[in-house]
Amino acid sequence: MSDRHVIVGAGPVGRATAIQLAGEGHDVLLVSRSGAGPEIPGVRRVAADAADVDRLSELAAGAVALYNCVNPPSYTVWPEFWPPVAAAFLAAAERTGATLVTASCLYGYGPVDEPMVEGMPDAATTKKARIRALMWADALAAHEAGRIAAAEVRGADYVGPWVGPATSHVVRVREAALAGKTVRVMGRPDQPHSFTDVRDMGRALAAVAQAPRTWGRVWHAPTNAPRTQAEVVADVCRAAGREPVTVKGFPRWVLGVGGAVVPVLRELRETEYQFTRPYVLDSSAIARELGLEPTPWPEVCRATALGVEQAVAHTG
Repeated sequence: MSDRHVIVGAGPVGRATAIQLAGEGHDVLLVSRSGAGPEIPGVRRVAADAADVDRLSELAAGAVALYNCVNPPSYTVWPEFWPPVAAAFLAAAERTGATLVTASCLYGYGPVDEPMVEGMPDAATTKKARIRALMWADALAAHEAGRIAAAEVRGADYVGPWVGPATSHVVRVREAALAGKTVRVMGRPDQPHSFTDVRDMGRALAAVAQAPRTWGRVWHAPTNAPRTQAEVVADVCRAAGREPVTVKGFPRWVLGVGGAVVPVLRELRETEYQFTRPYVLDSSAIARELGLEPTPWPEVCRATALGVEQAVAHTG
């Protein structure tokens, strides 16, 4: 087996993972539908459809690990998009022997009243959450049956470099906040919420893929202590040398009325609970067992405020 790592999905998490692995000296292949994107030293890019099991198997043949860092274009396509893609990853991992490492979210846990820790049941009942929970259940079943080696890394809402407004609630309001305008966020701006730097997701994915003792489990990416949405917006403003702005929540009727005519707003109603109550990720397990700590919060805020090239992953 070679030292090749195959990362499928060239968004912020896939990019962060590629940078981390290339920085460690590995042979890295970054796969996306177009195969295009900024040059990353030590990383080769190639085009492929993530649902094409034969192509995925061809690319993963002889690889150390196969990473699912795919990010669908919209919540509205999840029910049609994810099943064939997830099946293709399972089949490719089984055919090639590459360890399957999946980048995922916290949706599967559903509404919780305590900090989320690995091992909590995936008890969500909503559509998008059940899709992600089923993906891990299928991968774990294949792992326990000895057909593949698999692990999953979950992160909270993304911040840091390269993250766009479509995938980050903080980045969605960044430009307005830095312009000194009042901004509105999902849910309540005064509830504690966890935010994960995409570089820390990349470090966690790379570390788990290379540590067989971690396989067969869910891991939480290194994540800083929770902050309220109002605090995060203020922190990002200060990191850019600007004064904090007023942060308000959208009135509840916006999702209700807007969801009747705008599909993406209707989908956001499913996960509104994440922003109306404390939503806290505990990443102490990966710190304790793999020695991974989150990127210092001031650095996270600077990268989020800049929204530009931040090519060096934190190594602490």
